Amino acid sequence: MLKNNYKKWLFWILIATIAALLFSISSTAISIYWYGNNSYSSKADAAIVLGAAVWDKEPSPVFRERINHAINLYKNGDINKIVFTGGVGDINELAEAVVGQRYAIARGVKSGDILIETQSRTTYQNLKNALEVVGTHQELTKFLIVSDPLHLKRAVLMARSLGMDAYPSPTPTTRYRSFQSQMQFLTRETYFYLVYLIFKI
Repeated sequence: MLKNNYKKWLFWILIATIAALLFSISSTAISIYWYGNNSYSSKADAAIVLGAAVWDKEPSPVFRERINHAINLYKNGDINKIVFTGGVGDINELAEAVVGQRYAIARGVKSGDILIETQSRTTYQNLKNALEVVGTHQELTKFLIVSDPLHLKRAVLMARSLGMDAYPSPTPTTRYRSFQSQMQFLTRETYFYLVYLIFKI
């Protein structure tokens, strides 16, 4: 009798643990989704554009939308500087930040209003290296983090953990439009967000 009760007790503990885990994952995913649909509408000193893939010497569609959004912020007077981040993906490619810089200059952004870092490979490195780059510009204290909507909850959390006065500025023209692509992105971001909360990496 006691053995049966013990098994039932373990069973319900297992069920409760699984339910709590599923609730945590689903609530995190929902918060990531809603966070990415809200942008910071006020002005900032600079936009930090998170890197993405480049195709030869051109930005990939995902990266291009991030760059275009930063250019629009710049031309609208919402920011004074653009910080491009991202290193080299494949050996024969240009650094992501260099591609972003060239693309923006070709579309009217002054070269003196662009800062770059070319060593990062991850979101955290994007932000950490960007902070080092802007460290010599004391006038830059408030930042908009530019990326795809589903990427921003984790990115802004990381930026603030580094001490930045940072706010989300999602691309309004994200390439992740289909239900399948959004769910894939959301699943990945939920995983990495939870990993960051636990391990801070």
